[in-house]
Amino acid sequence: MRMVAVVLGGGVGQRLGAGMPKQLLTLGSQTLVERCVAAFDQAPGVDEVLVVMARGYTDQVKALLADGGYRKVTDVIEGGATRPDSTRVALAAITGSGSDDDCGVLLHDAARPLVDQQIIADCVASLGVHDAAGVAVPTSDTIVITDNGVMRTVPRRETLFRCQTPQCFRLPVIARAHQLAAADPDFAPTDDCGVVLRYLPDVDVHIVPGSERNIKITYAQDLAVAEALLAEAAG
Repeated sequence: MRMVAVVLGGGVGQRLGAGMPKQLLTLGSQTLVERCVAAFDQAPGVDEVLVVMARGYTDQVKALLADGGYRKVTDVIEGGATRPDSTRVALAAITGSGSDDDCGVLLHDAARPLVDQQIIADCVASLGVHDAAGVAVPTSDTIVITDNGVMRTVPRRETLFRCQTPQCFRLPVIARAHQLAAADPDFAPTDDCGVVLRYLPDVDVHIVPGSERNIKITYAQDLAVAEALLAEAAG
């Protein structure tokens, strides 16, 4: 099966307050987006890497990645107004490139620059036997469901996981799920597993074990944590 990794960097990272898309911030000697691309470029099970960037930054990222010599990068394209829009743009590009149904798609946030080779390999292996899978880690905290600032219920902690990326799908599955979601004006998904769970309930979304290192850069302090994790790994 052909495997296409999509690095989703279509957002502008307003919560970080950096004045630029956070995926262009530097971690160590590389930008966040370049670290993600490098991970998939090095992965034996990945055939192609497609990058989605915010409007106005595609040329800059194309030049950056060209200088890095990432041989699996097929294109850098402009994302949409929202995360689901950017995913749909990527899926359309993959379909338009002549991909048949025997294609796996790994959707990864550019804000997760420390994704490792074990996670990527496990995602590829999962798509060999499943139609859909998502990287997740068990929650170590007790989670409560609230209403108006009042605790209502406490789900069993052993059933709760924190979602990461990549989120992985057979191309026809994720394309169909997003087609259905696009026709529903009342649904605003934050991730792609949620789209499949809502619109294709008969498709099981399996868990691929994640890592506490696979953090998402959302706030300034997250970048400091990533720097510390990078230094720890190097040491």
